[in-house]
Amino acid sequence: MNSLKEYLEKLNIEINDRQEEQFVQYMNLLVEWNEKMNLTAITEREQVFIKHFADSLTPLMYFDFKGKSVIDVGTGAGFPGLPLKIAEPTIELTLLDALQKRIGFLETVGQNLELENVHYIHARAEEGSRMPEHREQYDIAVSRAVASLNVLSEYDLPYVKVGGKFIALKGPTAYDEIKEGEKAVEILGGEITSVKEVTLPQTDITHTIVEITKIKSTDEKYPRRAKKISSSPL
Repeated sequence: MNSLKEYLEKLNIEINDRQEEQFVQYMNLLVEWNEKMNLTAITEREQVFIKHFADSLTPLMYFDFKGKSVIDVGTGAGFPGLPLKIAEPTIELTLLDALQKRIGFLETVGQNLELENVHYIHARAEEGSRMPEHREQYDIAVSRAVASLNVLSEYDLPYVKVGGKFIALKGPTAYDEIKEGEKAVEILGGEITSVKEVTLPQTDITHTIVEITKIKSTDEKYPRRAKKISSSPL
């Protein structure tokens, strides 16, 4: 069985012994808390390493996160935000989720791993970006979610400052989503600037990283209400 370090080496991502310990602690807490609340269907060690941790870290292959303010919108069990923070401790991280129980889990992980400069927000994605302290305040927004790119962009881009990036971690259907989402991205002040494909270590699973650069401020009327976003995507 490979160590997390060995999996990450295949992606040219390096972590030290302390960081590897933090990842193992995170995995143990994930499995423990998963027994009392639904955090993930993936709990087997090797699968957590590959499908949660390595997958979450793939943006480090292409983008510089050093010292950046990062918000993970709809973070769930902390992916991709917490793995990015563990691997790049200089990140100023904000984790946003609509479920208080999940925020409780994330705070426990943060305390146990002694992570500094991590902020936790209990709010719906479309509500958080209406708050002046969060609207267009972040260098990078990240999401690893099943929603389509046009929907995700309406949730994430309002958090990103002009010149910043929204990085979406998507599955193999991303190219269809990109075609459908280009108009939405433009309306929201963004531009799709790169699309990268990554195969996860020791799998044939290919994931796609979509980089959207914020080129102008998002119109005040966005984001709309959640119902409207899902029923009438831009």
